[in-house]
Order: sequence, then C-alpha cells, then structure tokens
Amino acid sequence: MARNAKITVHPSYEIGEISERLFSAFLEPIGTIVNGTMFNPKHPTADEQGFRTDFIDGLKASGLPAVRMPGGNFVSAWQWKDSIGPKSERKVHLDPAWHQYITNEVGHDEYLQWAEKVGTEPLYTVNMGTGTIQDAMDLVEYTNHSGGSYWSDLRRKNGHENPYNVKMWYLGNEMDGPWQLGAWDKNPEGYGHKVLETSKAIKWIDETIETAVCGSSAPFMETFPAWDEAVLDKCYDVVDYVSVHHYHSAPPGDIKALLGGSIYYEDYIDTLSSMIDYVASKHRSPKKVMISFDEYGCMVRPLEALHPGYGRYNMARNHYKFDPNRGYVLHDPDNMPERVFPGGDMIHALSSASVQLALLRHADRVKIGCMTGGLAALAASNHYHIWKSASHYSYTQLIEHAKGTSMDVKVECETYDMPGYAIEDTSQYTGKEGVNYIDAACAWDKAGKKLTIFAINRNESADYPLTIDIKGFEGYKVSQVTSMTAENLEVKNSFGNEFIKPEEAGDHTLENGEFKARIKPLSWNVYVFEG
Repeated sequence: MARNAKITVHPSYEIGEISERLFSAFLEPIGTIVNGTMFNPKHPTADEQGFRTDFIDGLKASGLPAVRMPGGNFVSAWQWKDSIGPKSERKVHLDPAWHQYITNEVGHDEYLQWAEKVGTEPLYTVNMGTGTIQDAMDLVEYTNHSGGSYWSDLRRKNGHENPYNVKMWYLGNEMDGPWQLGAWDKNPEGYGHKVLETSKAIKWIDETIETAVCGSSAPFMETFPAWDEAVLDKCYDVVDYVSVHHYHSAPPGDIKALLGGSIYYEDYIDTLSSMIDYVASKHRSPKKVMISFDEYGCMVRPLEALHPGYGRYNMARNHYKFDPNRGYVLHDPDNMPERVFPGGDMIHALSSASVQLALLRHADRVKIGCMTGGLAALAASNHYHIWKSASHYSYTQLIEHAKGTSMDVKVECETYDMPGYAIEDTSQYTGKEGVNYIDAACAWDKAGKKLTIFAINRNESADYPLTIDIKGFEGYKVSQVTSMTAENLEVKNSFGNEFIKPEEAGDHTLENGEFKARIKPLSWNVYVFEG
C-alpha cells in the first residue's frame, strides 16, 4: 500500500489573479479544423455562411473564453485584404507554410463572425513575416474603427456595420524560427524595432488594444532566451505580452514522462519571467509585461535517429526541410479524411490538463493560454457529428471553476525520477528527480466563496489515501467531488458512446478542516468547497 498523499492550501498564500483568457484555444487552417469542422456548406447543420452549427453550439456550451486566430505559420504570408468582400472576387493564394491552397472562403470577416457566433473573444494574429506596418494599421482600422475612413467604411460596406472591437493583437508568429516566412531569427533587434513601430501605430488607431511580441518558439531554440531579450529590449514600452509556444513530447509507453512534462513548461515560464523582469529593470520601467502561452500541447512521439555532431537543440535543422515530391493540396470541406490520434482519451486528457495546471500555478505571469488542440478537445468531431472527449470534461471544469485567485499548494506524496531522453536532435529533455505523483493546483473565488482544488494522480497503478488540509478556510463545506479515469487506456469516446466522463465520488469526509478521500491511478479529480 502506497503511503498517504496530502495537499495543503491556506488563504495567506496567493499566487495571482486568474485571467479569463487562461483556458483558451488556438485555431489555424490546417487539415480539417477550418475546412470540414468549422466550415462545411454542405453539412446538414450548416448556416447561411457555411459554418457547422453543431460545432458552434458545442463550443458555445463549453464556455470557451477566447480563440487565437487565424494562425500559426500560415499567417506569416496571409494577405488579409484578399480575403474580404464578395467571395467570388477573393483571390486564391498558396500557403507555403503547409503546402495548401487558401481559397479565402473563410476570410478575415468570417473568422471574426464565427467567433461572435461561438460567443468567444478573438485574439488576432498579424502577418509580420511578409506583411508591412501599413498592412497592420489598415487591418486594425478595418476591424476596430467605427467609420468615416476608407477601411472602416469598407467593413461596413462588406456587411458588418459595427466595429469588431478586437482587443488582443499578436504581432507575428514564431518569428525566431527559420521555418517562418519572413523570419527574424538572425536579426532580433530588427524584429523588435518593427514591433515597436507597429504596436505604436496600431495603438494610436485604437488606444484600447493590447499587443504581444513573439518570444521563442520552444525552450529548445539555440537562441533562447538571448533572442527574446534582444527583441523585448527594443519594444518593451509598447507591448503587453510575450508570446511563446511549446509542444512536449514523450516516447510511446512512457506515461510518467508524458505527464511529467508540465515541469518543463514551468522551467520555461520561470526563465521567461526572469528575462522579462531583467528587461524591465534595464528600462527602469514599473510596467510588468505578461506571458501568453498561445500554442501548447503534449504528444507521444517515437524516438528518431540522433545525429551526433550536428549540435543540440537546432530547431532550424528540424524544420527547414524541402520535399520535392510534395505538392499543394486543395482541401474540400465536404470530403476530408478523418484524422485519428493514437492512444485513448484518458491519457490525452491528463497530459493536456497537466499543462493547464502548470499555467494555473503561474497565473501571476501567464495571463493567456491557448491549447493547440483546444477546439477539438472541447468539441471532438468527425465529418458528421460532434461529441465530448475526456478532454472536454477536464477542460470545461477548469473553465468553470478556475476563477478568482490562484493559490499556492503544498503537496506531500510519493515521487519518481524521470531519466533524460531525446526524441530527436531537437527535442532533448534533461532528467528530473523527485517528481510528485500527485499534480495539483488551486483556485479561490473569494467573492463567490468557492475553493477548488484540481488534482492528477500520475501513478499508473497505485491509488492513494488523500488528505486535503483547508483548515484556513473556516466554514467551507464540501460542494462537489468528481473523479475521471479509465480502466482501459485505449478507450476513446465517440458520438453516442461517451465512456469516459467525471463521476461523483461519494466516499469522502470533511472533519476539522481535513478532507479525506482516495485518489485513483491515472485520474483527474476536482474538489469544490463552498463557504
């Protein structure tokens, strides 16, 4: 029998306020997510614009706070001006990033109008690769200005009388990456200066907006964090966020490494926070730039061959490839192949939730989080239907309950070690010792007098007697206790067959401020107390 696990929370130990944008999603027109899932004029549920209303309704019901759009690598060559107006007059372009034709049937207005229908906030990414400062200025004028100018009046002519009032603007995507069109990897100061001038100009058009400058595409980048520091040093006074990305990988079968990946995210966040504070001190600035983790995910990847002598963490070598046999693809939204991910729902849910708990534990600095597979997690789909995967439940529980203040949690439990490993030349992970089997985070809604503890048991075989010490929250009672797990890790939910979902856990007690229950192996658990 494994020894007891304990989580302690006290009202004196606050981390920071939780942003409403922390559990958002990312959208880029790759594969089926736009052409087929979001947009399919021939689908039985399609509305007058060709949007699938089953997908809209599923996302709307989830409470999704925000979506970063419309990309991604795609956006670094996207010409937004060719995507507005009558569809018959729009230009078809090549998308060199993903070797596809962009028909612009879903254009600038459609993205924003789709967000309106979902009831979510659009977080908009500007082309800073092939795009110019003037393009960005025209874009903000078209989108946010009320009227009386060429671009704002053109929006009105195109059918949207009122401004969209987009408040968050990303100035580029992964501009440190040589795979990016118009990349600035060799000239961080040049990119930082362009951001300075662009952010200044668009804020003069709309003084209510916020902007984000690109930081590193991954902690593996050979230039991290020096590139980020050089960029931010040029534009610190005119931006509000540093935008960063990371995709954690683990070998097949190594669940401990997959679920322990959140530790690498925390290392990344800590380094970024220190870098930002260093630049702030150089600028003698009282302003605190925050972090937007607007692409992230966890995945299982087979180990690839290594090439000693090539150098470590060379993200450029990993991405900058040419395939002479690869042609451009025209995606038909009514005839799209289904994309099937290996493994069952439960491990996907736990690995994603573990990263989200890491973001929650750093809510004082991370104010935006956009899961790359977030839309599919909230509303899983195929050509015909949508349904709720296991990830839907953990995701929506975070959206619902992680409000107010992020609280520090002290966890006492058994630990394990993660040996270092390399997926390929780029994705190399140093080993970690003393990783907690119990992964936890906490939110305290003071106004609503609600305390919520989220916990994952990373252990594949052992359950634990769990104690949660909430003595400092006098008068709080148990409101809700749910647990989600799966005996068969290969099981997937599907339309009409939702095998994995949270269940009410009745075997628990609360006496003298100590809550006691059992936490199952490889489980997602939510404990809600109300005062």
